[in-house]
Amino acid sequence: MSGVLLLLTHGRVLRRGARDPERLDLAVGKDGRITALMPSIPPGAAERVIDLHGKLVTPGLVDAHQHLDKSRTRRLVANPAGTLEGASAAYRTFAVRATRADIIGRAERTLDICLAHGTVAIRNHTNIESESGLRAFEAMIELRERRRDRITLQVVAHLTSDAPRNLAAARAWLEAAIAAGADAIGGVPQYADEPLAFLDLLFEFAERSGLPLDMHVDEHLDCGRLLFDAVIERTRAHGMQGRVTAGHCCALSAMPRDEARRIIANFAAAGISVITLPAANLFLQGREAERLPPRGLAPVRDLITAGVNVAAASDNIQDPFLPIGSGDLLEVARWTLAAGQLGLADLRAAFDLVSASPAAILGLGASWGIAIGARADLLIADAEDVEDLVATGAKNRAVLVAGRLVAGTL
Repeated sequence: MSGVLLLLTHGRVLRRGARDPERLDLAVGKDGRITALMPSIPPGAAERVIDLHGKLVTPGLVDAHQHLDKSRTRRLVANPAGTLEGASAAYRTFAVRATRADIIGRAERTLDICLAHGTVAIRNHTNIESESGLRAFEAMIELRERRRDRITLQVVAHLTSDAPRNLAAARAWLEAAIAAGADAIGGVPQYADEPLAFLDLLFEFAERSGLPLDMHVDEHLDCGRLLFDAVIERTRAHGMQGRVTAGHCCALSAMPRDEARRIIANFAAAGISVITLPAANLFLQGREAERLPPRGLAPVRDLITAGVNVAAASDNIQDPFLPIGSGDLLEVARWTLAAGQLGLADLRAAFDLVSASPAAILGLGASWGIAIGARADLLIADAEDVEDLVATGAKNRAVLVAGRLVAGTL
């Protein structure tokens, strides 16, 4: 075997699609991709050999829904009511004076912390609205290119705040964002004066550009203004099965169970993925309740049971929408298991919510996971198995991107 950049020996390796880790050696070629997975690989041709002494090796984690451009503004933007509306209004005011350098600086710090915890890919929903225009979007495109060798960063053209209420301006912003290199189309239909017309606009641009559509859908608990059926109908009409993602979907938990299950079954049939954001939803939703405040997140168990591809993600990190956030997706998996009332035997399912499921949503394909030909984006930790990773956390983490150490020690 020749051309081996790195040989990891005596690891317990979780192959793509496997339930349990296996004792395997793993070789990485000079192109940063996995070239061999065998019980024993001769070390002779490798430039570097590292004995893992039984450490767990898993694919790197994937955060399918973040707002890096807003992160670390909790000391700068007040939200005394603790509501979604209060956070949105306050951040819009702040966005007027946020410079491109400031946005990149805060986002880069958060990105590095996420990477240190094992996240190797992030999809960022980047604000586009009248006060700041494309400033944050352009900043995230710059950051994507600057950090391309260390992390996969996808940038969503996210029409929010007043943008959904101005269809002409929204059309111009989307044209510009696509030309600048957007990785996905997104927005918040519930903010529009004409939600159906705004949905039509988003689907038109997604279909025409060939980009996936990743929206914030019904991030509220009001059953009188639901858009789930409209999203399903348009997904089918535009032939976008498997290319549409609905983030939040909080209102599913407020609907009668039979009606929610009808929507969920149609999501599954239309290939619509769902991303639950437990931390922000728990913090923002249901504050007006006088008793038994709702959890406010999508019914994760029912979605998984119905065959919907479900991911869990960080959403906001230390901003007016959520003042906390460590950047650790294993923590998000724990939050989802508890708040979503998954079962005692669902620790592996919780791990999949921050690994295989979001990797599929981001379209990482054969490049993600531990298999021959995949890029060697790996999380290595002292843990018994992935269930232990979720239950306990990862001690002594090391993170490799394309076979090169980017965080931790080996």
